[in-house]
Amino acid sequence: MITDSTRILVLCTGNSCRSQMAEALFRQELSKMGLRTAAESVRSAGLEPHGVNPNAIEAMSEIGIDMSSHTSDDLRQYLGEEFDFIITVCDNAAEKCPVFPGRGERLHWPFPDPAGGPMEQFRSVRDAIHEKIVSWLGNH
Repeated sequence: MITDSTRILVLCTGNSCRSQMAEALFRQELSKMGLRTAAESVRSAGLEPHGVNPNAIEAMSEIGIDMSSHTSDDLRQYLGEEFDFIITVCDNAAEKCPVFPGRGERLHWPFPDPAGGPMEQFRSVRDAIHEKIVSWLGNH
């Protein structure tokens, strides 16, 4: 069950596209549910942070979400923290994700990497991530 104390970490290789969009979408949806503390505690990180992709920022701004202040974080900064859910959004992160302390449940939601592709790929991945998050939250 998702509560206001739920902590979510979304991981990807570069923390530039998919995990960034997932973080922002989780924050939006949790806020809509009235879970502001949970929304504020959602984090994303990468195995090898590359900086936030400008096309990911643009794709999110098209649906009214501002990611211009997002930073690309290294997952190592979160290793000592406890999360209820650790969600990998690419196969590389799923294979190389370290073990986090506590009771955190690991989930793997692979999405295609839009980096280097046209804007339509960013929109398609954004929409797929959004659908997955809304469905998952609806079942928790």
